[in-house]
Amino acid sequence: MKQIYIKGLTDERYIRPLEHIGNLFFEDTKVLYREPEEKADLHVEFETEIIGHEFIVKGKLKELKEETICNGHADLSQLTDKEIFKQMKKAISKSYLLMLQEYTGMVQKWGILTGIRPTKLLHRHMQKQTPIEEAHQSLREEYLMSDEKIELMQKIIDRQLAVIPDLYDLKKEVSIYIGIPFCPTKCAYCTFPAYAINGRQGSVSSFLGGLHYEMEKIGDWLKEKNINITTVYYGGGTPTSISAEEMDMLYERMHDSFPNVENIREITVEAGRPDTITPDKLEVLKKYNIDRISINPQSYTQQTLKAIGRHHTVEETIDKYHLARKHGMNNINMDLIIGLPGEGVEEFQYSLDKTEELMPESLTVHTLSFKRASEMTRNKSRYKVADREEIQEMMKMAEEWTEKHDYVPYYLYRQKNILGNLENVGYSKKNQESIYNIMMMEELQTVIGVGCGASSKFIHPVTGKITQFSNPKHPKTYNESFVEYTDKKIALLNEHFSLEASK
Repeated sequence: MKQIYIKGLTDERYIRPLEHIGNLFFEDTKVLYREPEEKADLHVEFETEIIGHEFIVKGKLKELKEETICNGHADLSQLTDKEIFKQMKKAISKSYLLMLQEYTGMVQKWGILTGIRPTKLLHRHMQKQTPIEEAHQSLREEYLMSDEKIELMQKIIDRQLAVIPDLYDLKKEVSIYIGIPFCPTKCAYCTFPAYAINGRQGSVSSFLGGLHYEMEKIGDWLKEKNINITTVYYGGGTPTSISAEEMDMLYERMHDSFPNVENIREITVEAGRPDTITPDKLEVLKKYNIDRISINPQSYTQQTLKAIGRHHTVEETIDKYHLARKHGMNNINMDLIIGLPGEGVEEFQYSLDKTEELMPESLTVHTLSFKRASEMTRNKSRYKVADREEIQEMMKMAEEWTEKHDYVPYYLYRQKNILGNLENVGYSKKNQESIYNIMMMEELQTVIGVGCGASSKFIHPVTGKITQFSNPKHPKTYNESFVEYTDKKIALLNEHFSLEASK
């Protein structure tokens, strides 16, 4: 851990954002306002003053060979107290980032941005009809973002608006996330609510009863309010972990409960674990006209799959892909993860080569993130991962491969502790994009989560403020309380959609 002593600041609210920025450069950082008894690794001094409506920051890093002052500033005129603090935090963060860039020689292409949905910033400009160059300049100045990342975001937003021309007008509809918390085994990097299904048939049956109840009640509310559904996404866990008979009953309940199912723009089923896919389950999907699924290799190196706890073979991934094609699945997504333990450029190139043999409609390229609750993070010393330069080289390989094969980027998100301070990018063939992924990432529409561990996001129709509400993550707790949680969700829906009606 790197200890960074900060002189000149006393507000505790700056500590967390400064630690997040420090973590972009170092493995782990701790920001201190008092110098520790043992010598700190870095010494930063800030001088701040307000002249008129201008907030001025001067930052100096003692360890720089030549004294360099890194400035930041913010215009505080006509702002609320909350907005004033936000602008002051940005100014201090920019000064701090510039110092650490000079000290380490690393340039952060995302600038001071550590949030997970950067495209939302550009969407706000688009909604206000800000001229594009002015919007881009604002991102450069406010966040020190690089032209490379701004251009990537613009390309993604252009694609999103081509796929969903009415994207900004869909707040009167909802999307539905259906969480099924079971998997064959739990992957080492995973923090989703997912439980090994073996020996849990009692839990599965009880859970499905609760899920059916939630779907019925939410469906009744949607019908009563005459609200349509844009997309439905079955996630988890791995929704294809349950039996074909249970899947059949679940989709039948969806058709009986939800309004205007024939007008839903997209229904996706996450079939990420190839070892859960069977001919009879694919026939069930076909019966309900569901043809968009995910089959996720993550890697085509068998040793890697074993290391991360995926108990299927590379050959099984390929076989199940062809089986899905044979059963009419014509919009298949596949995921690859950059930076899995023991993998470098050579292994990632092999995964791209194997993907080229299959050519799914979409390819989501994730960068490994050490999520706090994952087994991989708890036992970090057991998992050797590539360094920053190699991670960045692999991301470049993915960008070049997708461009060569006519895949376009259509959504991205970032995570804390992501390797190389990079991003996760969804690529697809044109007109094969996942509408749900766009709706979820851009947070322009209410998403109702039903099922174990499912999170709902209620979007305020005027301010855009997000209210989150999550179901219990553990099946037993969910089974004991699904009625209560359903009632609370309906109360939140009534509150938000009465605001919409009163506009």
